[in-house]
Formats: sequence, C-alpha cells, structure tokens
Amino acid sequence: MAKTVISGDIIASTSLDDSERAKIEKSLRALLKDLKHYFNVYGRLIKGDNIECVVEEPSEALRVALAIKSYVKSIRLNKTVKETNNIRFLKYRTYRIRLAIGYGELSRYDPEKGIIDGEAIYLSGRKISEMETYTKERIVIKNTLFFASNNEKLNNEFGTLLALLDVLLTKATSRQSEVLYLKLTGLNEEAIAKKLNIKQSTVNQHSTSIGWIAIEKAVKQFSNVIKKI
Repeated sequence: MAKTVISGDIIASTSLDDSERAKIEKSLRALLKDLKHYFNVYGRLIKGDNIECVVEEPSEALRVALAIKSYVKSIRLNKTVKETNNIRFLKYRTYRIRLAIGYGELSRYDPEKGIIDGEAIYLSGRKISEMETYTKERIVIKNTLFFASNNEKLNNEFGTLLALLDVLLTKATSRQSEVLYLKLTGLNEEAIAKKLNIKQSTVNQHSTSIGWIAIEKAVKQFSNVIKKI
C-alpha cells in the first residue's frame, strides 16, 4: 500500500546564530510530538533543521504538510527594532521550511527502529535536493511546497495547487500562521481564541486574511483525489 513521506529543511538555516538554531531545533521537536498526537505521524529530526515524516494515511498528507509549514512560519526568532515616523516597534524574524510530499511504496518502515526506506522517501528527498532556494551570494525565493510521485498526471494536478497554497502561506504573518496551524489540527475558533488568549473575532479575522476557506477546500480536494487512487 502506498504511503506518503514528507521531507523538509529550513530555508537558509546557515544564516541562523547558535541561539536561533537551538530555538528552531527545540520547536521542531515539539512539532513532531504534535504531529504524532494529532495525525499519528511518525517523524524524525535530522541535523537539527531537517525533518522526515511518514504519513500512513496518504489522503492526510497535504493537511500535515501545511501544518508543518504554518507551524514553522509561526516561530518568532530574534527581534529587531524598527522606527517609522519616530514610532519604535518590534519586528520578529520568521523562517520558512521547504517541503516535498513523496507518494509511493515503502519497502521498509519500522518507526521503533527509525527505519524509513523505499520509493516514497526517495521521491521526497530527491525533490528537496533538486529545488535550491538560495546561493551563497543571495536568497532566491522559489516555490517551497512540492509533490512527487511516479504519476505525472498527479504531479501536474497537485503541482499547481501546491504552488498557489505556497503563495498564501508566504504572505502570512506569524500570528496568522499560528491560527492556521491550530485550525489544521482540528480546533475551532472558540478553542483557538482561548488557547491564544485573544478574541474569537480576531481569530476569525486572521482566518479570513490567510484564506482559510480556500485552504480547507484545497486540503479536501487533495484528500478526495488520493482516496480515489
């Protein structure tokens, strides 16, 4: 039976200082625990800034991938002070993660021993290595969300969908990303408001701004297509 493997790496992680690296690593470890709790996903962290996750129910892969991206985008790193019209305000840096969903068979998979081997992980890992997003001289922003399988029709269909979703998440603020992550885990707006200690109307505003309705439709479309295969 086919499975999905999500491979990912933090974009421009070499630009992080030691404290930022430590925060990213701690945050990713917490994320992997969340993914296990909410989606029954096995995940592992490699070198502190790379992750590999096995989504045993392939139809849930896009939801999980978007949860990962929004979680990472919600992490606030070192703050900088900006001044505009003599008004000082704090601005936090946020980071993005590049992800590839690989769809295929796993010849060997043993979470207890940390073994992931087979077509699905080869596809996701190869896609990540192909898509350079930065050079030593400058950061080159490209798409950061990909789908890879041996079915070209599926690749083309999901390629466009994921590229559009990538644009939405790229423009999102850290707070909008935080709200999106919690909605993807299944929490309603009332529960999110309580968890974040903000008004429910504010949660709704963030949901609207990030395009939750479109994101939800995309997740359902992906799920329905995969289930039919």
